Amino acid sequence: MHTLVRRYIKTAIGFLAAGLLIGLWMLVRRELYGVFASSFEVSAHTHALLVGFVMMMILGVALWLFPRPSREDERYDPRVAEAAYWFVTAGTGGRVIAELLRRPDASAVLRWTIVVCGVSQVVGLLLFFATMWSRIRPVGSRAREAAGERF
Repeated sequence: MHTLVRRYIKTAIGFLAAGLLIGLWMLVRRELYGVFASSFEVSAHTHALLVGFVMMMILGVALWLFPRPSREDERYDPRVAEAAYWFVTAGTGGRVIAELLRRPDASAVLRWTIVVCGVSQVVGLLLFFATMWSRIRPVGSRAREAAGERF
């Protein structure tokens, strides 16, 4: 397993732990103290789990399992997959932290931080799939389908 793949997957597990702890914290506050989670806390919890864990895991596994780029392929660039990792990780981590700090009367700096982190998430995900696009291709399945094999 390549270093970048391991980094994606281990980071996903880190976001899973963060999301679970945020969820537990929200549960304890609600059930024992009657304090319901704000929409910002719910957003932080959701982004930690869905973008941080689920998407990072999907990206890491895709990077690992998709067919290698062909020798002639100049579109796939592992540096872009690396940059995508940093955009998604920084954007998600920053967004989770900023959303947990967010209050209704939050400063413009904190609100803009959340927006910039959201943009970073989007940029990272689009970069990843842009560089992976050429790796989404049949490898052996065309021959099997031509021979009548059904999937």
